[in-house]
Amino acid sequence: MTDFLNDLLFIFQRVNWLSVVDILLVTLIFFILLYTLRDTQALVLLRGVLFLVVLLALLTSLVELPAFSWLIQSTLPALLLAIPVIFAPEIRRGLERIGRAGTFLSPGGKTANQETLNTIHAIVSASARLSARQHGALIVLQRLDSLEEYNDTGVRMNAKVTPEILLQIFYPNTPLHDGAAIIGKNRMSAASCVMPLSASGILTRSPERQMGLRHRAALGISEVSDAVAVVVSEETGSISIAHSGRMIRRLDTERLENILIAFFRPNGGPQQSKWYQYLFPSLFRRKDDEQ
Repeated sequence: MTDFLNDLLFIFQRVNWLSVVDILLVTLIFFILLYTLRDTQALVLLRGVLFLVVLLALLTSLVELPAFSWLIQSTLPALLLAIPVIFAPEIRRGLERIGRAGTFLSPGGKTANQETLNTIHAIVSASARLSARQHGALIVLQRLDSLEEYNDTGVRMNAKVTPEILLQIFYPNTPLHDGAAIIGKNRMSAASCVMPLSASGILTRSPERQMGLRHRAALGISEVSDAVAVVVSEETGSISIAHSGRMIRRLDTERLENILIAFFRPNGGPQQSKWYQYLFPSLFRRKDDEQ
């Protein structure tokens, strides 16, 4: 016990402010990594990799196994090279959030603000009528990130956004009803667009089974961009909204309109999230929920 206390005292005597900063930086990196991978399948892979590394370290350090130790030392560089391939989507998502963190300004004027307000009213009105009829819909609102590659997967429209055109697009069994409608710069850019499906485990852990491909697509596009997705369930008629990989469900029309206005700020130009909200969107979703 005395030797242990002496060793502990020796360690504390060698600690200085640079050591504290060093430890805090390493802790911050692990926190960002684990928080970014939270609610994703990659977290399961990361647990498996960490468990394997710890197990191999124990085997090579506690037991004298020369051949096994040589094999591990030879294959470890290959494992380190495989990590970027395994976690490529999560790394790309994190870099995209860092890239969006430097964007603070966006042009806006009275005309653009009024057009944005009219677009929001049209979306809210159409969502309410689609909900009452239980017609499924997925409406994606572009913000700063370009959605041009997803426009190419659908039918180009470049039309004015009105409740009637949204109702017609998502009327069952029509040519454009299957897929997402993308709205950019207050215009209906395209319809019947294919969205990326979410790889997170949020929907799979939900106690309800009323969220299908539309909800997964809404979460998917919100994970790879800063777009806002409005979903109307075909099964229940409930209205949901997805942003930054999170979904707010069971919205009425008033709350839906308030949330969209909070995202786009018609009275002062589009609202821009601060850099820390882009890096850690999950920490600030409760504030968005209250709005």
